[in-house]
Amino acid sequence: MVAFVLFAAIVYLLPRNRINQEVDTDLRALAAELQAANLKPVGGRTIRIGIDKDLDNLETAASFFMVLDLDGEITLQSQNLVSLEPVLLDGSALQDRETLNYVVRDGSTIRVLTTPIHDDENDGELIGYLQVGRLVDNIESFNRFLVIALFVGFAGASASLFLAVLLTPSSFKPLEDMAAVARQITNADDLSRRVPNTERTDEIGVLARSFNQLLERLERLFQTQQRLLADVSHELRTPLTAIRGNVDLMRRMGDADPESLEIIQEEIERMTRLVGDLLLLARADAGGLPLEKQKVELDNLLFEVYRQVRLLEKTVDVKVSEVDQVCIMGDVDRLKQLLLNLISNAMKYTPDGGMVDVSLSKKNGWAYLSIADTGMGIPPEDLPYIFDRFYRVDKARARGHSGQGQGGAGLGLAIAKWIAQAHGGNIDVVSKVGEGTTFTIILPVVEEPKPLPVEGTQEDLSKTRPGLRVLGSTFRRSS
Repeated sequence: MVAFVLFAAIVYLLPRNRINQEVDTDLRALAAELQAANLKPVGGRTIRIGIDKDLDNLETAASFFMVLDLDGEITLQSQNLVSLEPVLLDGSALQDRETLNYVVRDGSTIRVLTTPIHDDENDGELIGYLQVGRLVDNIESFNRFLVIALFVGFAGASASLFLAVLLTPSSFKPLEDMAAVARQITNADDLSRRVPNTERTDEIGVLARSFNQLLERLERLFQTQQRLLADVSHELRTPLTAIRGNVDLMRRMGDADPESLEIIQEEIERMTRLVGDLLLLARADAGGLPLEKQKVELDNLLFEVYRQVRLLEKTVDVKVSEVDQVCIMGDVDRLKQLLLNLISNAMKYTPDGGMVDVSLSKKNGWAYLSIADTGMGIPPEDLPYIFDRFYRVDKARARGHSGQGQGGAGLGLAIAKWIAQAHGGNIDVVSKVGEGTTFTIILPVVEEPKPLPVEGTQEDLSKTRPGLRVLGSTFRRSS
């Protein structure tokens, strides 16, 4: 409203003053031109003026003049005033100084300049008056129209202000409701509550949905933190209880029992793995675990891991069915940890006599490394959470196969997921209860120029990798 009032004042006053200045300038120019003529008194109080014919015959309806003697009698007037009743343009302005006034005649507004006439040959004696006028009806009409327009604008601005004051409380009511719910969530520590107005399509609806998404994420993180604390305390309490029991047993026996020492050793190793994994994840979350990336031949790394797995005591068959030559940018140690975690996890949850199949392929610039087992499978309701820390599908499952995986702590898959994502990839999982599970690691490939054709037979090429036979660009482990 303040801005509108200032704008209205500028719009009204600035053009009006400018137009008045132009009119006054024109009147003064016309008066100066008339006074430049030969104005002389002729007997008594009569004034003779010698002017150009175009001024004497001034017939424009907008400008006119008249010459008055000292008694205010008209002695000369422009042609457009001859047919009119001889009335002074401005009878109140006959003074010994220049005056400018607005005069209304027959419903018309005239801007009148009155200038005294002096006889320069007789010591500047006052001999009469010159009045020059101009019709300003069009200017006044414009001013009246401008005033009406400004009043209409002011009324519109006032109505807008009234509507804003009237509608603002209802417009901000949803925001007040959201703020009230947020305060209730804060006071009650209840992250399960959600703010209303999510069905709206305007900015308030977008804000409500975004706020609910934030609450949902915070709730998940809070639940994860609670589960983390509970699981860490449980995982650490179990080995500590075993160690304390065996130490008490050896104290009562007065001798070091080999079986108790072995149990203590196993529990200490499991605690060491657990603490190491927790430290790794904590450093990863804080961004303090840099990756030393370099070109890595993923097929060679896969066979290296396969050789390590074959040395483990196992009751399942692990085989590599298909391997493509794939080169990626990555950290060798972390990639090896990724493969070991997934393969050992598949071995751990595959029953005796089962099989774990590993394959590596390349498609559209991505490497696909699959680890498929014939184990018990994962229920569909647990699939979205298997990469959460300390999440176990069967929380009552005994921890068997000591030395494999993470000893049932539930951190192996979380670490594997982080390693894959840190390399610009991801892990997909497909599972069916009773049939098995397939984990697929997807990583970006480093494209290299194709080598020139090499002369030689397939037998010569197969010698470059013992135990493999060349099938096009695919390597398969021979039976």
